[in-house]
Amino acid sequence: MVPATPLSRRQLLRYGAGSLLAAGLWPGALRAGDGEAGKPFHFAVINDLHYLDKRCTPWHEGVVKQIKDHKAKVEFCLLVGDLAEDGKAEQFDPVRSIYRGLGVPVHVVMGNHDWQGEKDRKAFDDLFPKAGNYSFEHGGWQFVGLDSTDGPRASGVAVRDETLKWLDAALPKLDKKKPLVLFTHFPLGPWVIYRATNADDLLGRFKDYNLQAVFNGHFHASTERRVRAATITTNRCCSFSRQNHDGSKEKGYFLCQARDGKVTREFVEHKLA
Repeated sequence: MVPATPLSRRQLLRYGAGSLLAAGLWPGALRAGDGEAGKPFHFAVINDLHYLDKRCTPWHEGVVKQIKDHKAKVEFCLLVGDLAEDGKAEQFDPVRSIYRGLGVPVHVVMGNHDWQGEKDRKAFDDLFPKAGNYSFEHGGWQFVGLDSTDGPRASGVAVRDETLKWLDAALPKLDKKKPLVLFTHFPLGPWVIYRATNADDLLGRFKDYNLQAVFNGHFHASTERRVRAATITTNRCCSFSRQNHDGSKEKGYFLCQARDGKVTREFVEHKLA
């Protein structure tokens, strides 16, 4: 068994993976300092935009301006689902145009409101053709975006087999030592409302990887959970037309920094000027 007293890294490595997992440690956690992450960088994470109509445009233009005005240069942006209110092209198109104004890459995953019907996701796929399941690298970090939706359903949702099969094929191609960030719409943190019903199964696939942070949306509230080495969060919405589920009034986004193999984040409130 693993002793209860603190152990050095060298001592920890003497124990088998099974003992470490039983003690609540991922092997990936032991490698947090071994990744090939380069110089620090900043990125923004925005969830639950719920663009409805042109009344929402000034709000999101203001978000873009606020991000560009930060002293810390944001090098890319993650949009974590529910870009639109009703999954319509006339809602997606302004979002795409406005956030292109950031002048940096914008990486998108789908939310349940981004479906237009039980089987209709054409508008989203046409305007964001590479935003299903995918990965990319930045500054020595690995980022994985997953589609956790199953049509427009909001609760009792399991991440579909299609996504899990893609993940099973993609993970062997990733570097187990490099720090990794996962982003997907439905919450994955324990005891969070609307959590994906198979979240444990999905997270378990990352047990041998250096997973450091998971960004989720859907539940419009600030939550933070720890699953071994990873910090799993939801955030308040960044929407002009929608409110937060926990009754909080502040709406905005995360300004994040990747540094020394870890992610730190700051909630930035946005108000309509």
